[in-house]
Amino acid sequence: MKNVTYVFWISIAICAVLVIWGATSPEQLESTTNFLTSTFSSTFGWYYLIIVVFMLVFCVYMIFSPYGNIKLGKSDAQPEFSLPTWFAMLFSAGMGMGMVFWTTAEPISHAFKSSPEAELGSDQAIQESLQYSFFHWGIHAWAVYAVVALVLAYFKFHRGYPGLISSTLVPLFGEKSMRGIPGTLIDSLAVFATVVGVASTLGFGTAQINEGLAFLFNTPNTFVVQVIILVVATILFIISAWSGVSKGIKHLSNINMWLAFILLITLLIVGPTIYILDMFTSTTGNYISNFFNMSFRSAPLDNDSRTWINGWTIFYWAWWISWSPFVGIFIARISKGRTIKEFMLGVLFVPSVICFIFFAVFGVSALNLEQNGIATISDYPMETATFAVLQEYPLGFIMSLMTIVVIAIFFITSADSATFVLGMLTTAGSINPSGIVKISWGVALSLVAAAVMYYGGTQGLQNTLIIAALPFSIVVLLMGASFFKTVRDERARNKRKSTS
Repeated sequence: MKNVTYVFWISIAICAVLVIWGATSPEQLESTTNFLTSTFSSTFGWYYLIIVVFMLVFCVYMIFSPYGNIKLGKSDAQPEFSLPTWFAMLFSAGMGMGMVFWTTAEPISHAFKSSPEAELGSDQAIQESLQYSFFHWGIHAWAVYAVVALVLAYFKFHRGYPGLISSTLVPLFGEKSMRGIPGTLIDSLAVFATVVGVASTLGFGTAQINEGLAFLFNTPNTFVVQVIILVVATILFIISAWSGVSKGIKHLSNINMWLAFILLITLLIVGPTIYILDMFTSTTGNYISNFFNMSFRSAPLDNDSRTWINGWTIFYWAWWISWSPFVGIFIARISKGRTIKEFMLGVLFVPSVICFIFFAVFGVSALNLEQNGIATISDYPMETATFAVLQEYPLGFIMSLMTIVVIAIFFITSADSATFVLGMLTTAGSINPSGIVKISWGVALSLVAAAVMYYGGTQGLQNTLIIAALPFSIVVLLMGASFFKTVRDERARNKRKSTS
């Protein structure tokens, strides 16, 4: 295939080995990766907490720093996408399908299955359930994405470097090193994290669509049905990927955000409206007032609390880091022409607020049912929880159908974005990779997802992704250092020019 680099073949080989392991011995893969994940969480939990806060501080500093007016592109570059479209694409690629999955499941779990600190089912547990959901899906997560995206966009559009993770480290290690084995390994790690992360998400999405169809229409909940769903979705996202970012992903993202907001407003109206608004207001206050306590909470003297932190907060922080090459590259690609200040304000705060609103509406609607004994949502599988909630409210069937459509489109936009990013990473950073390369990655993603679903290796792949987050977190730190060094030198040069 034209312009394909060694990164493509190395990544394909690594993914093939992992899938074969998951297919032939899924229990061994899961047990091995469970051990490593547990060890990493226990040993490096403090590190994940500190590094994510450090990334957030870096992002906030960039908003108010002298570098905020630097444009991600040449001085006359204009944004390719309008603000609403930009926000829709940010959200669809960054968290869309995962958020639909967790908006009901996570608050219910924190309140009635495994509380951060309080007694299960208590008022405190219910308050904390939404507070920690905001925490896990708020600005900490988007700060991780923002750092990677900012550095990539700056070096690609402002400095003219190839759109590769390795290229951003040239100022630190030199071009020769980053074009050699070290650079190839870094880009291969980014490709691996993207393939495994997206394949796991496709598995989740396929299962949730199947669960929704089974819940509504008694469709068989079998592997065959899931494969049919996966095949249809694969055809659709390959068509979208072939048409390019400016057409397929752009239009699907806009359509889906409209559908998602219609669904949101409908549930807000037919659900416990005043309770939702009260809980949103109260939780926002709790989130702000407990912001630093949650950010640094490691519970070294409380084993139960530490187990919860490892299973949720540390898991999420590692998950966001491991997803950052995929989401970061895509955000960088759609952000050309924006200033650093505009970029940071948009990436940090707008998607976070949208996440808060979705968690408040769906999460509180679920909590309300269980609190009042109407339905025990905590007894349902996570894939079914959202549909179990919607059926208890007026227009439940229509909202459930809309939910399936929203999940399906988020499914397509996530996979669509991933094929584009994988194409960039494996064709020397081309911002318009060939259709053949994107199709190859689209098929590969679906085959990995299908193999994992069939052999039950989803948990093992997720664990592998979390393990990959540790080395990649070091890469992210180096990216930030390289960026800071370069913008500082650029500003110094500009000052000398202006005074000479």
